[in-house]
Amino acid sequence: MAKTVTPDAISIIRSNPTPDSSGDIPELVVQVLDLKSTGNRNRFMFTANDGKMKLKGILPATIEFEVISGNIQNLGLLRILDYTLNDIPNKSEKYLVVLKCEAVSPSLEMEITSETNEDGVHMKKRQKTVIGVMVKTEMDGEEEAETPIKREGDSILLKPKQEVLTKSAVQIMHEQHKNVAPAARLAMTRRVHPLVSLNPYQGNWTIKVQVTNKGGMRTYKNARGEGCVFNVELTDEEGTQIQATMFNEAAKKFYDKLEMGKVYYISKGTLKVANKQFKTVQNDYEMTLNEYSEVEEVKSEDTFIPEMKFNFVPIDMLGSYVNGKDLIDIVGVVQSVSPTMSIRRKSNNEMLPKRDITIVDATKKSVVVSLWNDLATGVGQDLLDIADKSPTVAIKSLKVGDFQGVSLSALSRSLVLVNPDIIEAKNLRSWFDSEGKGTAMESVGSDAVSSARGGARSMYSDRISISHITSNPSLGEEKPAYFNIRAYVSFIKPDQPMWYRACKTCNKKVTEAIGSGFWCEGCQKNDESCSLRYIMALKATDASGDAWLSTFNDEAENIIGCSADELDELRSQDSEDNGYQLKLKQVTWVPHLFRVSVALQEFNNERKQRITVRAVAPVDYAAESRFLLEEISKIKV
Repeated sequence: MAKTVTPDAISIIRSNPTPDSSGDIPELVVQVLDLKSTGNRNRFMFTANDGKMKLKGILPATIEFEVISGNIQNLGLLRILDYTLNDIPNKSEKYLVVLKCEAVSPSLEMEITSETNEDGVHMKKRQKTVIGVMVKTEMDGEEEAETPIKREGDSILLKPKQEVLTKSAVQIMHEQHKNVAPAARLAMTRRVHPLVSLNPYQGNWTIKVQVTNKGGMRTYKNARGEGCVFNVELTDEEGTQIQATMFNEAAKKFYDKLEMGKVYYISKGTLKVANKQFKTVQNDYEMTLNEYSEVEEVKSEDTFIPEMKFNFVPIDMLGSYVNGKDLIDIVGVVQSVSPTMSIRRKSNNEMLPKRDITIVDATKKSVVVSLWNDLATGVGQDLLDIADKSPTVAIKSLKVGDFQGVSLSALSRSLVLVNPDIIEAKNLRSWFDSEGKGTAMESVGSDAVSSARGGARSMYSDRISISHITSNPSLGEEKPAYFNIRAYVSFIKPDQPMWYRACKTCNKKVTEAIGSGFWCEGCQKNDESCSLRYIMALKATDASGDAWLSTFNDEAENIIGCSADELDELRSQDSEDNGYQLKLKQVTWVPHLFRVSVALQEFNNERKQRITVRAVAPVDYAAESRFLLEEISKIKV
């Protein structure tokens, strides 16, 4: 009987979801349907069809050229040489993860279905057609004869495997192993699994990964005793990452062996669902290595540079990550770079170098990113040197804080790429050159809307009254609590210190220099002039009570309606109408929506609540009416 697409190929795959070796896999030829990119570079999804059943799958990254060149096509035929059937995060069904394959036939005219006849199962087309192709095949040891492969009637006959594949596995391995070093031979027989294919229910597996981040050795003490632990982040050739943890004996065994940037074979580890509180990479699972795990450095083979994967968050969506545990990636155009500053660490009085860069993106928002230590003095200096060219940057693993509303801070594991060769950076460069360069950018910290991951979370969520804060003195005891309130500005003390003198470069406080000018401790320089920035207290009142709120520059400007320099000019004028007092009077008894943080601070041995305005917006009466109607509908009469 002539060779055809393998009957019941999907059933065979499902009956043996994880073959022990590629030699255990029978002839498997399937039709490729719904071939498409996953959105990640080098990765393609498809549906495997054997005529009776279908199974969704993922092709290996190594066949990208085969797809681009057209050797593997939609409706074409594919021979599967190695695979595993696995659960994929966020997918409800098992996926066929193809580890090795080869093209058999280009695109057929249409999808095929199966039909059983006297000769067995053949693949059937839905229309009749006759197409003849001549190939050579072996016939029981006799000389090669030309045999047509036809689509005759309804039957589709496929070309057999090439002659070299008719050799036994022993012959092939013997030929491959000639003149090959022992370490390379071991690598050739090793079955490497991509990280995306691993799950806690798998048996033996081996991965080939690079150490892309290594933490320090830490000690701990709990009810079971004392111990040590350290973590590494591992990345495979496709850019998939996983965090691996080692305790006690395993930590001591592998701490010196696992080195940054080196590539290793790792096996005999265990996987479990990742603890979201401690995970540092985008993976639903985390790995644990014990003292019996195997770690072998890859020395005699070509190593690889893993593809860096980013999960970029637009600047206007950063609000929902403030003070959260998730680290974010960001891409933007550098708008400004500050000089290096020295910051004293409170815990040990150590001086740390710091540099702030301001970046913007297509959302027309800006955010400040703080770089520390080597990032500040290394890549930070590089950015300062080319700041006038507005370079693009992609930064991985940033922490989102609430300084000035929203701010970003680099960590020891953070990675900064300048003018990266990725599509997101190229698109951003095109946008900036065409329209962004001349567009006014607004700080994301002054935005009144904090966008949540599932959609917009506006100032109408987390709404409380002022009395809810003032009547709960323990609010913000462990960490700052965030709420939204609707209140009136009822009073602003006209004789309070409403601003401070600030450096025009870094916005830090300056002092009068000896002789003339103003000295900035952060920038370590003297300027002839400075700017004024608000640091103002105001009383806010709603139907339940009132409270004093602290405001900073951007929020105060929204409330007052002018800059601190402009208000200072009004204050210095000696006029009958007293424009300064009039300006403060105009802004009182005006309703606003406030996003506030509540924290406990100790002053004169007394703990008091400090309520800080993080964002402010005028009342949208249409939205406010909808909110009130929704609240009324929740009331049970």
